[in-house]
Amino acid sequence: MAFPVSILVAVVVFAAQQVQLPVDDPVSHAQAVLAALGGRDFAKVESQFTERMKAALPNGLEPSWTTVTTQVGALKSCGTTHVQEMANMHVTVTLCEFDHARLDAQITFDRQGKIAGLLFRPPTAPAAPYSPPAYAAPASYTESEVTVGSGEWTLPASLTMPVGAGPFPALVLVHGSGPNDRDETILGNKPFKDLALGLASRGIAVLRYDKRSKVYPARIAGTADFTVKQEVVDDALAAVKTLRVQPRIDPARVFVLGHSLGGMLIPRIAAGDASLAGVIVMAGAARPIEQAILEQTEYIAKADGKVTPEEQTQIDAARKLVDTVRALTPEDAKNPQPIFGAPASYWLDLRGYDPPTAAKHVTQRMLILQGERDYQVTMDEFARWKSALAGRSDVTFHSYPALNHLFIPGTGQSLPAEYEIPGHVDEAVVRDIADWMKK
Repeated sequence: MAFPVSILVAVVVFAAQQVQLPVDDPVSHAQAVLAALGGRDFAKVESQFTERMKAALPNGLEPSWTTVTTQVGALKSCGTTHVQEMANMHVTVTLCEFDHARLDAQITFDRQGKIAGLLFRPPTAPAAPYSPPAYAAPASYTESEVTVGSGEWTLPASLTMPVGAGPFPALVLVHGSGPNDRDETILGNKPFKDLALGLASRGIAVLRYDKRSKVYPARIAGTADFTVKQEVVDDALAAVKTLRVQPRIDPARVFVLGHSLGGMLIPRIAAGDASLAGVIVMAGAARPIEQAILEQTEYIAKADGKVTPEEQTQIDAARKLVDTVRALTPEDAKNPQPIFGAPASYWLDLRGYDPPTAAKHVTQRMLILQGERDYQVTMDEFARWKSALAGRSDVTFHSYPALNHLFIPGTGQSLPAEYEIPGHVDEAVVRDIADWMKK
């Protein structure tokens, strides 16, 4: 699943088959496909689909392409194409420049040169090599590989442990929307890695894991009645169980932090484990996802003071999404055709869900954090959390004037291009989390 509530990820389709290598030139072919997409010549691209691709997109390519451009703007240019041989196919990856972000375009060709897979995602390589934040003290922690969950949904994870005998308080990190890795890598930034290293340097163990939608995308696509329970909640609770049984962890002091979509779902996670010591909402979305998509699309389109025809098309598509979601009925849950990258069951599950109101029933202590420059989860949403939880002495609120959606400092109006600039979660955030957890 991928929604701009979290960050710029656009997922469309992958329907590959294992066949022999294509005989055509995959580099030229990929460039031609991207040029056709940029020119909205969908028929030209669809004519090259495998039968499985046609079945995966019964309404054609245009809705999926609109999903991409609604989030990141029009396609401007594409760079060099790289080719890999994988599963007896040619997989091409091309870094493309859109109005508001860069994305890798991954196109898979079968041996006849047919398009067997199509995916747009944030660039796989960060803009610059990751370096730990200055507040991380490498001598004060160690990292090891662990596993979250069991059976068909087992997830790889990293446990960052303070040096010492313990037992230590511990924190599970829950991602925003999209197929995030354990570091919640966004272009040149790794906010979850920053948090893990910074908190472990302050005596707090941190568990972070690769998201189910990253590790098992094909299996998720075939999951009936898919909702945020499978996408987020189940694995967050499994991670808590994993953390509690680790040596040198205090099982009575295990907390959960949810960012963006993860923060939105903190009330559901908290309800699933009454023994949690506390929960942290970090830029927790409070608007319906479809409404956030529309408002973010309008925000980005109007940022330069004018709305181009292409941007208006994107706004209109987002408005259509809002209307489509609002018109869904329970009967629509039987239709597997995705709506903006998610099945109807996903949208229906969240319809009527009001996170701040749901948080009134959370029995654990809470910490609510917000960046004041965040355009994806806004200060209006933070105000809704404060209003809903006003009067509770066990709820703490912090907002940070210079921070964006990733809790990284910046200046001026926050826009998607800001995420391409490497930075680190502000130390004040790390300090406030650590101090609150140790109270």
